[in-house]
Amino acid sequence: MDTDLWGLALLVLAGFLAGGVYAMWGVNRVLALALAGCVALAAASGVLRLGYL
Repeated sequence: MDTDLWGLALLVLAGFLAGGVYAMWGVNRVLALALAGCVALAAASGVLRLGYL
């Protein structure tokens, strides 16, 4: 895959994970916070892969 496609895929993954955080927040906050950490890592990786920073 091209570098831009990897960055886009990571940002899309971060979006799906953010939806999971939103859904899990009322059920289990500890798991939602762990998932939020995964969102931050995926979003940061996607932005860095695209070269915005």
